[in-house]
Formats: sequence, structure tokens, C-alpha cells
Amino acid sequence: MIYIGIDPGLTGAVAMILPDGTTRIFDTPTLQVKKSTGKNKNTYVAAGMKEILKELAPGEAMIPWERHVIIEQVHAMPGQGVTSMFSMGYGLGLWEGMIVGIGYPITRVSPREWKKVFGLNQDKNASVVRARELFPQADISLKKHHGRAEALLMAEYLRRTLHSNE
Repeated sequence: MIYIGIDPGLTGAVAMILPDGTTRIFDTPTLQVKKSTGKNKNTYVAAGMKEILKELAPGEAMIPWERHVIIEQVHAMPGQGVTSMFSMGYGLGLWEGMIVGIGYPITRVSPREWKKVFGLNQDKNASVVRARELFPQADISLKKHHGRAEALLMAEYLRRTLHSNE
């Protein structure tokens, strides 16, 4: 089984845990565009997202094992702007649509649920530290790699919960 975790945010990532315990991580493809106000903003690159998932697809993949995807179920939080919440929901929808189109089983998990298993709270740095402890070989060396760390921890959460339910 290959366990795939997705942090659907603009600074998120896709992480895989392969049957031998090795990992692969891909940052969410984004592009910086200039808004009419003159400010820059990041946006999702759907074609890049599709390429990541195609690399994992049965028949085209590097390894022909079964796959299961877990994705963080994002929701509005007090204090977050309308634009950022729309963007997060848009990213979640893109990822879920592509995953369903490929035909992978998908599990949705709240941040609170998966973070509880690792003793984490909302501190992104704590996720990086915990992921480094569990996966020292993974490329999560920088503080900005919190999306990579959280995607990897979600994949590990899936691996632990699927095995305990079998």
C-alpha cells in the first residue's frame, strides 16, 4: 500500500509513504500572478497538480501498488479572510476532483483529528519537528516546509489508522 497525504493549501504539499518506508514529497504547484491592485498573489496550477497525480496513477506509476489518499478537510476559521478561505476551498476541490477522477480511495480528516495522534496543536513548526523525528530522510529541513511536514504526517496517520482497522 502507498499512503498519500495532501495538505491542500497554497503552501501545502503531497507526500507519499511507500511500502518500504521511503517517502516522496511534492510541493503544491503554484504560480505568482499580479492582481489588478498591483499586488502579487499565488494561485494553484491545476496542470501541475494533475502531473503529480499522474505520476502516482495506476498503470503509469513507477510502482504498481495499491494507493489510498488522505486529505485535510479544511474549513472556515474565525479571523480568516474571505479570499483566503475561497482559495483554500478551491484547492481542496481541485485535489478532490482529480483524485476521484483517477479512482483512488480518499479519506477526509480534520486537522484536529490527525494532529491529536501526534500530540500537535496549530503550531506549524511543531509539525515540522515531529515529521523530522519520524522521517529523518525526508526533505523537510526548513521552517517553510510545514506543508510538506503536514502532508507527510497525514500519510502516516492514514497508515496507522488503516492498519488498526484491518
